[in-house]
Amino acid sequence: MLVQETQTTARSQAENDQIRLALRSRYDELSAEYEQAVLQSQVLRLVEVADTAGDDQADSGTKTAERDTAQSLLRTILDRRAQFEHALARLDEGTYGFCEGCAAPIPVERLEIFPSATSCVGCKQTRERRAA
Repeated sequence: MLVQETQTTARSQAENDQIRLALRSRYDELSAEYEQAVLQSQVLRLVEVADTAGDDQADSGTKTAERDTAQSLLRTILDRRAQFEHALARLDEGTYGFCEGCAAPIPVERLEIFPSATSCVGCKQTRERRAA
């Protein structure tokens, strides 16, 4: 834990501000994407309700698949947005960039690719192996 505190203080306020800006920007993009997906889902429902005359099983199945896909997209966007909320909270706490499992620093390269990462590569691999 002492290593974490030392590492946290090593990051400058300017670096934290830059990270916060990038995280907030991605969060805002996901929020806009979510709003757009909600609108598309609502339009899909309206079309579905208005266009049911003469539907056979295939039409009904297609509409169900489209509705399921739209709902899945909404859940995925909300999940990703929650990850960025969590990353912003961790930045405020001073724990951003450190593994929640072992407290080791998460490599900068990993954070550049996956800014909301909460675990180091080793802990992530261990968790994935246990899940399989």
